[in-house]
Order: sequence, then structure tokens, then C-alpha cells
Amino acid sequence: MRFANMISAVDAHACGEPGRVIVGGVFDVPGRTMYEKKVYLEKNADGLRRRMLREPRGYPALCCNLVLPAADPSADIGFIIMEQTEYPPMSGSNTICVVTVLIETGMVPIQMPITRLKLDTPAGIVEVEAEVSNQKVTQVTFQNVPAFAVHLDRVIEVRGLGSVTVDVAYGGMFYVIADASQFGLSLVPEEGSEIARIGEMLKAAAREQLPVVHPENPDIAGVSISQLSAPAISPEADRRNSVVVSTGTFDWNRPESWKASLDRSPCGTGTCAKMAVLYAKGLLPLHQTFVHESVLGTFFTGRLIAETTVGGYRAVVPTISGKAWITGFANYVLDPDDPFPEGFTVGDIWA
Repeated sequence: MRFANMISAVDAHACGEPGRVIVGGVFDVPGRTMYEKKVYLEKNADGLRRRMLREPRGYPALCCNLVLPAADPSADIGFIIMEQTEYPPMSGSNTICVVTVLIETGMVPIQMPITRLKLDTPAGIVEVEAEVSNQKVTQVTFQNVPAFAVHLDRVIEVRGLGSVTVDVAYGGMFYVIADASQFGLSLVPEEGSEIARIGEMLKAAAREQLPVVHPENPDIAGVSISQLSAPAISPEADRRNSVVVSTGTFDWNRPESWKASLDRSPCGTGTCAKMAVLYAKGLLPLHQTFVHESVLGTFFTGRLIAETTVGGYRAVVPTISGKAWITGFANYVLDPDDPFPEGFTVGDIWA
């Protein structure tokens, strides 16, 4: 049988967060930089994202990554991140999944005990050190793009919740961050639906009341994701968090649209944003380990290694360490007669 298209992918998860990695079937994307390639996909070829993330091939919590040749000659390889409602410039859990897949499938040369890579991402070059033992990746550490706080201890009005104190910071995406104690939450799996509902409301209110624009790339604008923060449950961790990822377009007037999924991992860019906030408040110095715990009880380890500036903002350079596991290999095909070439969503679990 002749298929219209076949995509080869490796499925993985980073501390619980699923990250599908496309390794074949898309040879390149137009654009001089990885950011331009991201924009091209958004504007001209978004069907790939929809097909891979929506049903019947995907599900609400899934992320997907497209491995491409590097646009920057200093990098080893590039990739673009695709999520349910956006193409984020950077993602920690997805980076960890991509690196693990590249090394464990032999797509890049392995050096033991440390394999070093430079990844070309829409957010810029990301340097990676992967610890490898017996051809197996045991830990991935990457140096993220600079993170910085934009708004600290700001009070916003959230319909149905009242006055809420939040921070807004950039860690590869713009996050609104709120202490979960304001809502009586401790960030355990049983609270998942309430965490998702509150997170979507916080994001919508922050987008309206706290505008933000990246000073070096005005196309990166607006709070696009939310994070709740709480005391750690495990004695090994410093804080516990839950990042809320939209699975549709939020509408204040349509409560049925308030659907989202929780990042199952401690979230790499979310950890960077949280560390930037703690640094700005004088609560986390440089070179101190910060262990972030997910709603599942898994860990990412962060560290701030240097000060810098981004535009007029005082910023920090973060590193994140975590681990991923490959869960499967698949060829996803498109039958020419398939009535859903770009997948579908249904309101029982999707917005």
C-alpha cells in the first residue's frame, strides 16, 4: 500500500513528561535560523504538529520534537519543539528527551563518560553534557538561555479567585508563577483538575494585566504558561511545582474551554524561571543546587552559574539536569483516504 506520508519517531519521557522525537520523514524546513524554521512551521506547515499531537496519534499531555540539521554552523544538530497550542522557543524536558534519543539511537557519536553537544534551538544555542554509561544516558545537563524576572510580587485580579500575588519570569517561555498555598493546594496528583483550572485562569489574567515582551526578540511576547509552587514533599527537594500546559484556547465565558494538562516533570524552563525569581528576591545565590520536585515526585536539579543581562533586565545563566527513558519506536503513516489527516480533538478531554 502507498502512504501519503510516513514519519519515524522515538517516544520517550523525561521524569514523566512525554516527549515524542521525530527522527525521519521531514528532511528540513525553510528558514535561515532555527527560529525562522519554527515560524515557518507555525504559519505554513502546522499540520505536522496537529497530526502528531492530536488524536488518534497523540493525546493532550504529549509534546513532540522535530530533529533537523543545525542552521547555526557552530551547532551539532537542531530541533524544534511542538506543543498542544504553541511552538515554545525552548523546553527542558523536551531537550532531555531529544538528547537521550540522539545518543541512545546512535544518531550522534557517543563519547564516554561525557558526550557534549551543541543544540540549535529557536531560543538560541543550548550546550549539553550527557553522562553515558554502557551506551545508556544516565543524566543530561544543559545550559539554558538566560532567565530573568520581569514582575515580582504583583497582585492581579482573577475572576472567581479574587486578588492573587504572582511573579512573571522568562526561562525559555514567559511564566506566571503563584504560590499554591493561595488556593489551598499542595500539588499532588489528586488535585490535578483543580491545578489545571487555576493555572489556566492565572495565565489568562496575567496575559491581560501583565504584558511582557522579550527585549531581544519582540516576537516572544505575552505570558504563555503558568506554574504553581509549593513546599517540597520529599526531603531531597527544595520546592515542588506544577506547570499547566494548555490544550486549547481559554475563554472566560466558556468554562468548558478550561482544559489543560499538567507537565508531568518538574519542567526545565519552568525551573529556570522559578530560579530567576528566587535569585531576584535574594533567596537563591549563584552556584547553589536547587532541586525541583514534580507532581509525580520526580526531580530536576538546577543551578545558576553566572550573572548576565538581557536587554535592560538583570538575568542569570541556569543549568538543568535530569533523565529520560525511551518508551517506544514507531512509524506514523498517513493513508490518502484518512478522513483526519491532521487529527482531531473532542471536548471530553480537549478544549
